[in-house]
Amino acid sequence: MLSIIVPTYCEEENIHPVVARIRAALDSKLDYEIVFVDDNSPDKTVERVGELQKQGAPVRIIVRKDERGLCSAILRGFREARGDLLLCMDADLSHPPEAIPDMVQAQKQNQADMVIGSRYVAGGKTEEGWGLFRWLNSRVAGLLARPLTAVRDAMTGFFVMPRSVFERAKDLNPIGYKFALELIIKCPCRNVVEIPIFFADRQHGESKLSLAEQARYILHLKRLYDYRYGKASRFIQFCLIGASGIIVNLLVYSILLKLGLQEGLAYALAIWVSLTWNFVPNRYLTFDLTSQQPVWPQYGRFVVTCSLGAVVNWLITMTLSHQGGWFDQHKLFAALIGIAAGTIFNFMISHEWAFRAARVRK
Repeated sequence: MLSIIVPTYCEEENIHPVVARIRAALDSKLDYEIVFVDDNSPDKTVERVGELQKQGAPVRIIVRKDERGLCSAILRGFREARGDLLLCMDADLSHPPEAIPDMVQAQKQNQADMVIGSRYVAGGKTEEGWGLFRWLNSRVAGLLARPLTAVRDAMTGFFVMPRSVFERAKDLNPIGYKFALELIIKCPCRNVVEIPIFFADRQHGESKLSLAEQARYILHLKRLYDYRYGKASRFIQFCLIGASGIIVNLLVYSILLKLGLQEGLAYALAIWVSLTWNFVPNRYLTFDLTSQQPVWPQYGRFVVTCSLGAVVNWLITMTLSHQGGWFDQHKLFAALIGIAAGTIFNFMISHEWAFRAARVRK
């Protein structure tokens, strides 16, 4: 049996058309159900599904009143579905129901972990009039995910997979709107087949894609990098934040000097500002799963960690630059080694101690 999961919010105008096209494509071909997962829409989405139920359509609806979000809606639908094949699609008919039989057949023929209705393989295309910004947004989002998967259209919301593959997923923690990418990484899906589709613009209602959703996608992507690459991913984030802290340090130092502060006090304040600057993104990005813990104990541990790291940096730099030989003539390289050692020390202690509280697995 095929379970078709359709997340909805304010899609009353699309319910009847999407069900009609699914039935035209699948009736007499497949045993299936359509499961709408609705985030308590204030319009008549629920009523429209009820109308179809009374008419004998193979539909049902789950109404969520205490939870919101596209990924979590799909996850709820997958968990409550009855079928041994699970398919996700949008309610707005941007995904063609007529492609569903081909997707199911491709899954069976290839014993695929996932089959994707793809815009970006040969034969796939999007409706004209997308505009440069929308096209770039989709392409850039896909490129950011390429180190995680070779799938061309990992941003898709139109895919089918066996329940057995879904059930081997570990640590599902989706945010935003890209559930297929979450499943590809965490199931994991090694055999992914993409078949071409025509991706149409929605005819009714409004798109749910906003800047907030795009920001959630970046955080979701960051968590998937952490899941796949572990400490290496977090170390790169830590270094990038640290590099930005150097810029902040120099900027604040220059401003304070121009304001007439004494040199020593100005530099001490610049260090404090840059340290605080580093703490905030590390708390909410690099070690984001600990961000619900009390802030001041974390801040205190981070200050201690950075202070010890500065001592490590100084000791190694001074030792190398005063031991004679090559480093005595190239003190800058001694300083670079000291900085590298101090950075690694800071990261390791931050990871294991400063941001240690209640870290959960991703």
